[in-house]
Amino acid sequence: MKALTLRDVTDVQAVKEDIKKHMIVILRVTPLAQKDVEELRKVVEEMYWYAQSIGGDIARLGEERIVITPPGVKIWRGAYDLK
Repeated sequence: MKALTLRDVTDVQAVKEDIKKHMIVILRVTPLAQKDVEELRKVVEEMYWYAQSIGGDIARLGEERIVITPPGVKIWRGAYDLK
């Protein structure tokens, strides 16, 4: 697993390379969101389509992060009770 900060659209290729190496990537997106929300939307959309195309998965982790998984690793999205 690798945690990275997405500061610019140029960071996307490095993220894709890590996923190709079968790493789970947690991306902190706040710096790019503060700089350019539209650019962030485009990057997240690109990462979504990339994850789908390789059989990986992508999900939001709170307000600041997204997680992208390599092929064969799925993210559980079920609701559960913490009582």
